[in-house]
Amino acid sequence: MKSWQLHNLLDYWKKLTSGSVNRQILGAAITVAFGTALVKVVAVVREIIIAWKFGTGDELDAFLIALLVPEFIINVVAGSFNAALIPTYIRVREEEGAKAAQRLFSGATVWSLGLLGITTILIVASAPLYLPHLASGFSAEKVNLTFKLLCVISPIVMLTGIVTIWSAVLNAGERFALTALSPVMTPVITIILLFLGGKFWGVFALAVGLVGGAVLEITLLGIALRRQRVFLLPRWYGFDNNLRQVANQYAPMIAGGFLMCSTGIVDQAMAATLLPGSVAALNYGNRLSAFPITLMTQALSTAVIPYFSTMVAREDWVGVRHTLKHYMKSIFAVTLPIALLIILFSGTIVQILFQRGLFTANDTQLVATIQAFNALQIPLRGPGILVVRFISATRSNQILMWGSGFNLMINIALDYLFIQWLGVAGIALSTSCVYMFSFFFLLFFAIKKINQKSIIPNG
Repeated sequence: MKSWQLHNLLDYWKKLTSGSVNRQILGAAITVAFGTALVKVVAVVREIIIAWKFGTGDELDAFLIALLVPEFIINVVAGSFNAALIPTYIRVREEEGAKAAQRLFSGATVWSLGLLGITTILIVASAPLYLPHLASGFSAEKVNLTFKLLCVISPIVMLTGIVTIWSAVLNAGERFALTALSPVMTPVITIILLFLGGKFWGVFALAVGLVGGAVLEITLLGIALRRQRVFLLPRWYGFDNNLRQVANQYAPMIAGGFLMCSTGIVDQAMAATLLPGSVAALNYGNRLSAFPITLMTQALSTAVIPYFSTMVAREDWVGVRHTLKHYMKSIFAVTLPIALLIILFSGTIVQILFQRGLFTANDTQLVATIQAFNALQIPLRGPGILVVRFISATRSNQILMWGSGFNLMINIALDYLFIQWLGVAGIALSTSCVYMFSFFFLLFFAIKKINQKSIIPNG
């Protein structure tokens, strides 16, 4: 590309993504979506290789159950921290300056790492108590393999906690590209290990790949933060008012995250009681639907919360209303056709992606059904994350906590009901129904809050 063409392209990009808040959110969302898409493409390659080497066999079942609790803790403890930290961090940075923001960052890091360190020890120490229940359909040998994999995987809890906090600070400074691209390290390392040491490592290549990828991701984010003149070594300044405000929002977030993420544990545990390979089949059936879902949720959740937090701080309720309406309409228009295509061609897609090696035609039929049911949730997840981030920006996270509690109860009831009818595929249908309820529940409260704050009549 000639230099003048590149210059014109950059000028067009600046015009497209500058000015109004909606344009800035669009630019951030496109940046994050592009990075996330690249990561997901590499992750799909990893899944194809995993299907070729492990199929739906016992080793993969053991790995997925071993990953279940660390992943749960990551989503609950580390994942919730982002939404709790950013609104307060942005307010402190703008009102009190960079030094106060650095103090908040350091204090939040110490607090989070202490919590995650204790949690990691408890995960491993208590494993003999909970693993037999999570893997109730596993043989003793398979449970033992699951425990060994868990021991290798467990460091990712603390590593991912660091990644989450450092990414949050970069995103608060509207540095979205690196945080979107850095997760590519994990699938890349896993693919290398599967090819170079697959026969020696076996399924442990997947566990080592997770840990190695997280270490490389931390390295990249750390370099970027140092260039932003952020001091990385954690230092405790005491539990001041700003950190207390983060903690006050973190408590309902972690409670809500615990309840919502429990649905995943319930799903996997119920799948483990069914025929061998059910856990792996459920995992494969989630993969393709997860691609557009993750693309939307990662892009939107990362992009909108700094802007929502700023609009809420300025009490720009007209802007909030306009942004929510604009992006919800756009997301529905894009995602409905995608969901329909996945449902219609589910069998063909699974056959092309996975049916080779130990992955058989019977596996294709089951995974295609699971995938079709999962696709029902695609149009709801993007609008849903917009509503979640708005509620977080208003520091009303108790609403998310109550919604997550209802989601868990509904999920347990529907899992049990649909399994009787559809087997493991019923778990996927239950999940889509839960997200439908969650969207409308949270939308009701979001509209109510906007109407209470706004002087503009509803409509």
